[in-house]
Amino acid sequence: MTHPGNDWTLGKILATSSAYWQGCTLQAGVRLQLFTALDGAPKTVAALSGELDVDSRGLEHLCNALTAMGLLCRSGSGYQNSGAATTFLSKNSPAYKGQIILHHHNLLDAWAQLHTAVKQGSPVQERFTSEAEDRENFLLGMFNLAMDIAPRLVPQIELTGRSHLLDLGGGPGTYAIHFCQANASLAATIFDRSTTEPFARRIVDQFALGDRIDFIAGDFNRDPISGGPYDVAWLSHILHSNGPEECQQLIRKTVAAMVPGGLILIHDFILENSKNAPLFPALFSLNMLVNNPEGRCYSEEEICTMLKEAGVQEVSRHPFHGPNDSGIIYGLVAAG
Repeated sequence: MTHPGNDWTLGKILATSSAYWQGCTLQAGVRLQLFTALDGAPKTVAALSGELDVDSRGLEHLCNALTAMGLLCRSGSGYQNSGAATTFLSKNSPAYKGQIILHHHNLLDAWAQLHTAVKQGSPVQERFTSEAEDRENFLLGMFNLAMDIAPRLVPQIELTGRSHLLDLGGGPGTYAIHFCQANASLAATIFDRSTTEPFARRIVDQFALGDRIDFIAGDFNRDPISGGPYDVAWLSHILHSNGPEECQQLIRKTVAAMVPGGLILIHDFILENSKNAPLFPALFSLNMLVNNPEGRCYSEEEICTMLKEAGVQEVSRHPFHGPNDSGIIYGLVAAG
């Protein structure tokens, strides 16, 4: 039998320990808007340093590192974006993903204190980033990621005959928008904190769905879930921000706002029942540890048990498999 750790050479250990160097390099490029400045013809460091108002020595090192990573290309003294950088890292691109990368940057302070969070079992309170800035990056980042996932996910969810969807903690309402676009008779309600409402209403209006998608402001862990009854509930990336007892209460509260036979869908990063795989959900539990008092990723078995204890029947795992091992577990609300 081969031990699973035998492929860990010293080189791999050192590469893993310093892996954040590449993340910080990418984040610096996004933060300085370097990829947006290079959206077009090649530019020299001298030209870029003047345009971006940064030191030429530091910028040259950054451009060289990004070139080594394959995100920039160099021809003579000029640098330009790779195809991926043009598509995902330039603000001029409709597929721009810079906000979620800036959100990752804002998590660095917490992750740097992971050893303390593990020792005390809770987040380290001292943070050095702006809450308002991180909220905006988070909302835009979640919107952009969901805009990639939703067009593939929504056609796989059968909602024929259903009329009112609850998008719990729906943020900008990306999934509510796509579910309504795919189902002409469906209306939706986004239930989220009041700080999210202006952003959500702006996004919904961009899709001309203001007459079918409403927003109710509230804290779903404290406030009743109003606006129902609902015959569909969509909980996307909600459970991992809560502890087990909060998750169970939240599912019960959601079920109570639904009609008998209503469809409840849990979309999240789902661990195997052993809880030590897949890799991203396992790492994301650590991300919750350094940022959240009780949140973590849950196994398929745990989520199924929560649903059944809340009176949900015919609980099953959906075949959808998203990026970073997100999945869907669903069931039907029992009568009575």
